[in-house]
Amino acid sequence: MPTILIIDDNAAVATALEVLLSLHDIRSVYADSPQAGLAVLAQTPIDLVIQDMNFHADTTSGEDGVALFQQIRTAHPDLPVILLTAWTHLEAAVELIKAGAADYLAKPWDDRKLITTLNNLLELGESRRQLAQNNRSERQRRSALERDFDLRGTVYADPASEAALALACQIARADIPVLITGPNGAGKERYAEILHFNSAVKSGPFVALNCGALPSELIEAELFGADAGAYTGASKSREGKFEAADGGTLFLDEIGTLPLAGQVKLLRVLETGRFERLGSNRERRVKVRIVSATNADLAALIAEGKFREDLFYRLNGIELRVPPLAQRPRDILPLAHHFLPAGKRLSEDAERTLQRHAWPGNVRELRNVMQRAALLARGERIETPDLALPTATTPLPANSGDEPDRASIEAALSRCGGVLAQAAAELGMSRQALYRRLDRLGIARS
Repeated sequence: MPTILIIDDNAAVATALEVLLSLHDIRSVYADSPQAGLAVLAQTPIDLVIQDMNFHADTTSGEDGVALFQQIRTAHPDLPVILLTAWTHLEAAVELIKAGAADYLAKPWDDRKLITTLNNLLELGESRRQLAQNNRSERQRRSALERDFDLRGTVYADPASEAALALACQIARADIPVLITGPNGAGKERYAEILHFNSAVKSGPFVALNCGALPSELIEAELFGADAGAYTGASKSREGKFEAADGGTLFLDEIGTLPLAGQVKLLRVLETGRFERLGSNRERRVKVRIVSATNADLAALIAEGKFREDLFYRLNGIELRVPPLAQRPRDILPLAHHFLPAGKRLSEDAERTLQRHAWPGNVRELRNVMQRAALLARGERIETPDLALPTATTPLPANSGDEPDRASIEAALSRCGGVLAQAAAELGMSRQALYRRLDRLGIARS
């Protein structure tokens, strides 16, 4: 039941208000002077104050009410205050409304209007308290997350990012493979680092390999190493990523692009911890924690016979999904400011433009846009034209997938002057992935 404090030196007024409030299940507390009212506020939880504007019989200036309101506002800045005023105090009441008073009612008041006003203010006050409580809880959770775990300097503000980070920290010490899913450019490697640096093997090496960035004939040599003469150009023996990551974590990005032959050997290592270098018969043994990542639909690849189902289950001990930037909009501006060099700032219109953009290339695209805008801006303030983004953009739907459409690709190619490597980076794709997408869409590689 809400509690309202009535501060009025007229006992009859207070009694009338107390009766009216009790009929509507609202508890009231009475104080007959400003000093008594302030004492109640210091000791009792109060949801709303109804205060008179005058407390001396020989004056009608309203100065007492102004002084009382100012004291309440100083001590309790969020507490709603309704002013009870005679016509002689109307001007002062209007000034207090501008200073933050919730409302004023003239004496004699209208019961229905008073109760409606009270209910609206009490409901609004409850919403504000709940919001404040949620904000406090959010700050406490984030503080605990940043205190207890190494987040690798991750910049975030959105609850979706917080949930993904919390899950990463929760599973980091589990001795099982983790499959990180999400679109290109969303930050999957950063999450892989968080998994490693909060794990039981954090003192060991963290080794990353992008399976989509190498020709298929070199993937196995990169993973398992090769003896001299194992393939053309192999003039000396070299260790692979598994040997380099022994005692630590091996992060395999774009795992869906791994050729079937490499998948077979990877599955054997996951099952036995043993492998041979290319061109060698000597078996080697390592202890490596595997974290893999993909932006592809592995279930579809399995159905097409392009990815082994048994390997999928070996890799997917726990799935960690990194949401696209469009699904964590509160991250956009903090990240944008983070990517800006010192001395540069965003105009309000530029900030609104960033928030409206769909970000098909996710965080990587945002970083590239900010770096380019910092170079293009003539002064310290970055305006919307400096961003060089499409003028009309809409957020991606939640189930839109992660491959950019024809319009997004053509716009990126136009902004980048046809330079495929730069367009791929802006779109959050590897060059090979962009080549494949261009071929599927029938876009010429100019």
